[in-house]
Amino acid sequence: MSVSTRFTKFLSNISLTDDQKIKGTERRQAVVAVLNKAYWGSVSKTANSIYVGSWAKLTRIRPPRDVDALFDLPKSVYDRFQQRTGNRQSQLLQEVKSHLAGAFANTAIRGDGPVVLVPFSAYNVELIPAFPLNGGGHWVCMTDAGGHYKKADYAAEADAITKAAWGGNTRDLVRMMKCWQSYCAVALKSFHIELLAVEFLNAWQYHGNSATYYDWMVRDFLKHIIGRSGGYVYAPGTNEIMSLGAGWKSRAETAYARAVKACDFESASNWGSAGDEWQKIFGTDIPKYP
Repeated sequence: MSVSTRFTKFLSNISLTDDQKIKGTERRQAVVAVLNKAYWGSVSKTANSIYVGSWAKLTRIRPPRDVDALFDLPKSVYDRFQQRTGNRQSQLLQEVKSHLAGAFANTAIRGDGPVVLVPFSAYNVELIPAFPLNGGGHWVCMTDAGGHYKKADYAAEADAITKAAWGGNTRDLVRMMKCWQSYCAVALKSFHIELLAVEFLNAWQYHGNSATYYDWMVRDFLKHIIGRSGGYVYAPGTNEIMSLGAGWKSRAETAYARAVKACDFESASNWGSAGDEWQKIFGTDIPKYP
């Protein structure tokens, strides 16, 4: 019961507050309202848009990160930009940016696309303008290599988490490991953590069990990803091959060694020593004493 109590409290500590959820919702609605007026002649704050990323998958943690949202553009916009020359995708993102900059200062295009970043005082909205495709998925704007469209399937990404829920284990594991990612500055992408969590839990012999098993779940997941260093994962819906890299491996090895110690301390009812090891992995959001 002490393991269950510790990890249940940990998950509660990293959950968004009701106020943070409301603020995130309001910020996304404010952005969507501007684009609906510009592209659809609508006053709706929600139409033509969905949450993507952690807000769609319910893997968000606090302190809150960016709110990720997708916005469907009309096909007429695609047709209009196809008449242009040069980097059409960059020009399209610049147009979306200009609509938003009129309402929100310091709006910026992030990297090579496909995100337009809208800043707020608490946390930002990462808006992805996109064209829905027949049969599912979206084309998003990439501005590198002279500009091109790239297929993404955000619904399939969210479904991958839902279908492998294992009684809540998958989302809980992802949220805890995102805390490790942040606290220990681990250069492993959140999306990759999600895919690795699904992969791991689908094969883990204790999947579907309660938080009493969460110490073992963390330990065994860390061992699993160490073995995946330098490997690849595939994006749901598109099968895009994504390299996991290896720069994070040493941090995973360190965390695994600490998790092994923590599990041994838990088994010996040495709660304080177990808590010390968990806090080296997750920080003080996980309580020292259950």
